[in-house]
Amino acid sequence: MTRRPLLLPVLLNLGYAFLYLPIAVLVVYSFNASRLVTVWGGFSTKWYAQLAHDERFLDAAWLSLRVAVTSATGALVIGTLAAVVLVRFGAFRGRGLFSALVAAPLVMPEVIMGLALLLTFVALEQILGWPHGRGFLTLVIAHVTLCTAFVAVVVRSRLSQMDRSLEEAALDLGARPAKVFAVITLPLIAPALAGGWLLAFTLSLDDVVVSQFVTGPGTTTLPIEVFSSIRLGVSPEINALGSLIVAAVSVVILTASWLLTRGEAERD
Repeated sequence: MTRRPLLLPVLLNLGYAFLYLPIAVLVVYSFNASRLVTVWGGFSTKWYAQLAHDERFLDAAWLSLRVAVTSATGALVIGTLAAVVLVRFGAFRGRGLFSALVAAPLVMPEVIMGLALLLTFVALEQILGWPHGRGFLTLVIAHVTLCTAFVAVVVRSRLSQMDRSLEEAALDLGARPAKVFAVITLPLIAPALAGGWLLAFTLSLDDVVVSQFVTGPGTTTLPIEVFSSIRLGVSPEINALGSLIVAAVSVVILTASWLLTRGEAERD
């Protein structure tokens, strides 16, 4: 009986160490003065200063942020509409095919999706002359295609579990369906919409495989830039960049937790 209480903290700490120890090592070595990432040469912040003046990473980060915000917003709109159709429209001809097509990116290898999108863009350019080349537009279209399925799954789950009594009451009182959706349904599923947008934003910001197929000269995203840089060895700038991303994610998580705790306290 005494083994279980002692074993549980040990396993828990091993799990935390497995997940977060590499991140801690990354942050520590971002302050390493030595160019060799495995040899400690003293404390220094010069890699952060060098990163702040590295135009390659700055341009790639700005492009990735623009693509991620645009793609997440587009995926949120399309994914929400797809979830509404699947949950609220009941049975209709082609529903099974539509559901399978919406969920296909969840199980399809990204290599296949990237190749398919590349061939599609090449064919469209030859036939219609659009899109011209590979750049921001092709990246956004590809990432929207990739992320829509994830948004649809999140929003569909929330819509399926939602109590429809408020919507039915509003319809009985004479409200139009569009107004009911805008005034009642959207606020009720707002947490799912926020979660779907953040998930799509993260997937877009982190994508490498699909982006390599649909990007072109002058439109290198941050993950591709990092992946290309580490082929010649891990630079201390990469550690600094990773530490900044960890800090930004930590701030977002702490802020979200604080807002959630504050909202629960106000309801109580």
